[in-house]
Amino acid sequence: MFRICEHREIMNKVLAPIALAAVLALTGCAGAGTATSTTTAASDETPKVTPTPTPKPAPDLVGEWKQNNSKSSDGWMSATITSTTITANFVTDGGDTVSLFWVGTYTAPGDATSPYTWTSTRDKAATDSALLASTDDTKVFTYEDGELSFPVSIAGSSTTVRLSKV
Repeated sequence: MFRICEHREIMNKVLAPIALAAVLALTGCAGAGTATSTTTAASDETPKVTPTPTPKPAPDLVGEWKQNNSKSSDGWMSATITSTTITANFVTDGGDTVSLFWVGTYTAPGDATSPYTWTSTRDKAATDSALLASTDDTKVFTYEDGELSFPVSIAGSSTTVRLSKV
């Protein structure tokens, strides 16, 4: 019986370190600063899925706009966009005088493509009697980087009016 006990003690002394080494090897816990493993983690077998970016919404241009490139402190252009029309006015006398320049169609952007450009068709009934209104049949409006712009020509002078949403 004494001999059997001696063999168990020897076996325990020999097998304990081997068992510990095997457990460490199987769990991937090698020494500090190393990361070795003989097994493949389940997450490595799962394919990486790249999330689809959420598309940017189309810009909402409906609302009030004011010229940001006016050279006068008491005169500028303003615009009002509704779901179907755009109206542009000359504003003078610090806001006391408003003169119609354009009333035409508005087509809202369908996506966030930039720049967004649409051709507005003039409402002749609304503009024919206005002294400073454009007589062009159509006018091209552009929206880009938060700014609405369109050309204005009066008495042979042309400029690009740039407006920001109020």
